[in-house]
Amino acid sequence: MSTRNELRDRLRDAHLALLFTPSVCGDGDPLEILEAALPHVDIVQVRIKHPDDPAWNAPARDVAVWTERVLDVVSGDVLVFVNDRVDVAKCYARRGVHGVHVGADDCPAEVARRVVGEELLIGVSTHGAADVARSEADDAIDTVGFGPIHATPTKGYTRGLGSEAAWIAASGTNLPLFPIGGIDATNVAELVPIRRAAVSSAILAATDPGGAARTLRELLLDGER
Repeated sequence: MSTRNELRDRLRDAHLALLFTPSVCGDGDPLEILEAALPHVDIVQVRIKHPDDPAWNAPARDVAVWTERVLDVVSGDVLVFVNDRVDVAKCYARRGVHGVHVGADDCPAEVARRVVGEELLIGVSTHGAADVARSEADDAIDTVGFGPIHATPTKGYTRGLGSEAAWIAASGTNLPLFPIGGIDATNVAELVPIRRAAVSSAILAATDPGGAARTLRELLLDGER
């Protein structure tokens, strides 16, 4: 099992994170969609949400079932995070989970660190430069999600912070910062200065999930296809 420092090195080299939300996949098989996207993503976050209630938190049993399914198809090159459920992340650490992501209203990072120990990565949600600065000062935290960058129905946000806010926040921290929220092929090139993004429906709801993931990665890293 990799050490936290080794996982941090991999995290710094990561560019595209997929928030794997089965309810966003429509009529497609979520695992087939995930497999199609895997060659082009560096992180998969297991994120189980109710399609009509973005604030709904899934029971541990549901998250555990989907975590097992994800671990069965991902390769060792992809970092796997569990969203919200610190207990599930710890339980599956030996199976291949590398971290847990907690939101502002979820388990505090310092509590999550006591639960998972020093083996796993911890990511947190941030919504402004002040949040990022507080995360920078917290030794429990390894990475931050920043947003929403644009309006996003997946999380219920009608307004976004904008790409410039993400540029400023990323320039002020040594933590890997992943912009999130309403990011797709029409706007991901705005994040080329950061070279990181986290997406969900832009891949999961696409007609060609693998092609969508490839295009997002190309635009994010090169600014052009």
